[in-house]
Amino acid sequence: MLRTEAVIDLAAIRGNVATLKAATSAEVMAVVKADGYGHGLLASARAALAGGATWLGTAMIDEAIALRDAGITAPTLAWLWTPGETETVRRAVDTGVDLSVSSQWQLDIVRAAAADLDLVPRIHLKIDTGLSRNGAYVSDWPDLLAAVAKAQSGGQVEVIGVWSHFAYADEPGHPMIAQQIAAFRDALADAARVGIEPQLRHLANSAATLTLPEAHFDLVRPGIAVYGLSPVPQRGDFGLVPAMTLRAALASVKRVSAGSGVSYGHAYTTERETTLALVPLGYADGIPRNATNVGPVSINGSRFTVSGRVCMDQVVVDVGDLPVDVGDHAVLFGAGRDEPRAQDWADAVATIHYEIVTRIGPRVPRTYIGEAG
Repeated sequence: MLRTEAVIDLAAIRGNVATLKAATSAEVMAVVKADGYGHGLLASARAALAGGATWLGTAMIDEAIALRDAGITAPTLAWLWTPGETETVRRAVDTGVDLSVSSQWQLDIVRAAAADLDLVPRIHLKIDTGLSRNGAYVSDWPDLLAAVAKAQSGGQVEVIGVWSHFAYADEPGHPMIAQQIAAFRDALADAARVGIEPQLRHLANSAATLTLPEAHFDLVRPGIAVYGLSPVPQRGDFGLVPAMTLRAALASVKRVSAGSGVSYGHAYTTERETTLALVPLGYADGIPRNATNVGPVSINGSRFTVSGRVCMDQVVVDVGDLPVDVGDHAVLFGAGRDEPRAQDWADAVATIHYEIVTRIGPRVPRTYIGEAG
């Protein structure tokens, strides 16, 4: 095997999307932002489409354009952009990428880009229903609708969708969920009153796709679930299969005496004569530094934890008397059969599994296995 690698199971991604598709009668937009949540943008997109997704979603416009440049023609929405990206917006319109619009300035930039190209841009209007992040605030929504309705009647834009995003879908039963659904329905009614009746209404993320059918509307937008990680861990895995396995070949094995301090600051000291194994992955690769003495690692089928501080390029693991040798495999997380899962790492360092997989950096090669379809 390579020194380090993130092994990505494309069949797992394809199968996860099929599982999500079976949970809804709506269309499925597979979210492939952040380099496919660390799994690889293009490979993840192709596997998701093979699994039944009919749309792709990205945060950045550049990500969506990269899909187009690679020959992927599936409908694609990009939703996070700034006033300085006028040329990028122009390229999006020219390549048929749908754009999210939630303000007058965004509408103006899209219209200007489309006019230069003599094209009609496809837009999705975003309403802030309670996340207080992106999206038009409720008091600004009527003015945006009026401006968009005028632009659409003049053939300057085509409204494909109206959408929003949940704040608490990963906590089933939270009262904010019902409030946001109601706010979204109100926003749709406001749009209809000015003649905007979108082809697609979409609100549901991974958690809502799996637990909240009343929020599916016309399209669901699963992200983390596409990659096999449960959006509601307390409810189980929903039949999802983790697609990423992070592993490395041991770079050093040595026998040390009791009382040996390990790594910077000697945050770990051996209690007896023991074997230390060196794993060539560190915080420059995306391993959380606060995994010191708590990050789970499997070596030759046995579970251990990181021993001492996580360094930039490496971690040490006290494996006791386990027979190990240089080149043996250390697995930090995977599908969870005989090794930890990304959720185990998230629990160990008090974060979420989204962060664990997306932070694995480009210094770690991606190795693809399984058929994308």
